[in-house]
Amino acid sequence: MSNRGVRRMAVALAAAMALTGPAACTSSADHGSGSGTATHRARSLAALRSAERSTHRARSVRVRSTTTLGSLMSTRAEGTLGWRQGLTGTLTITYTGGSTADLMRKLDSTSMETRYLPDAYYARVGAGFARQLGGKHWIRYPYAYLATLGSGSGAMMTDLMRNTTPNQSVRLLLASGDVRKVGEEQTSGVPTAHYRGTVRLSDLPGDGELHRQLSGAGVAGETVDIWVDGKNLLVKKVEKADTASGTMTQTAYYSDYGVKVSARQPPAGDTEDFRTLLGRQGGSGAPAS
Repeated sequence: MSNRGVRRMAVALAAAMALTGPAACTSSADHGSGSGTATHRARSLAALRSAERSTHRARSVRVRSTTTLGSLMSTRAEGTLGWRQGLTGTLTITYTGGSTADLMRKLDSTSMETRYLPDAYYARVGAGFARQLGGKHWIRYPYAYLATLGSGSGAMMTDLMRNTTPNQSVRLLLASGDVRKVGEEQTSGVPTAHYRGTVRLSDLPGDGELHRQLSGAGVAGETVDIWVDGKNLLVKKVEKADTASGTMTQTAYYSDYGVKVSARQPPAGDTEDFRTLLGRQGGSGAPAS
């Protein structure tokens, strides 16, 4: 593989990782119909605020999710995440279809371990790619550096990777102008309340984090469904949207709140820094086209 090929694959891996985080959908969607009465909406908002507080206080969770984005990719992810002092956790991400899966096969990396730490995330690459890295098996992606990448994509990736916890999905729905309770349902074997809303760019602060995520992706909003149990904890989330790359759908299930989370930094001698990799391949900081 050429040096340029190595660099492009590392950039593609960074982008793919951002899209497969457990709350990484940022796209536009169906605007639904009717918001219910003002009283109904007020009750829904009050319930969601309680869910956001309870979910945030739990500090950790087990997650399993699936993501599809048109013909670009389909993935599944499973692991644990914590947010006591910044994002930490470990996920196994498997690329199950689409052109991204074809790329990952070339990297011997259709299934990989990822570790999230407060300042960076780490991806364990396959044997083929490791040979291109002088035998190193991990790539470190510093959030601060990703935020400097061109065209706003790096900043979006940084926001997405740092805000993958379930309470962020509740916060997103709280920004909806038409949030409403859909009904009561059994989800993952427990009774839950189902809420739905459409989050439009116009609903969000012009300089806020969620606004940056949506505008950075070049879209207007998204639909969000969440299911909350009797302990005010998020059990399931579905985000749907239409994007330039096709329809994006992400479904995530959350369980074992308070689970022990472990995410150790990989050995320095077995890790290549993304910045170093780009510099070695002649990168200027912006991904090559």
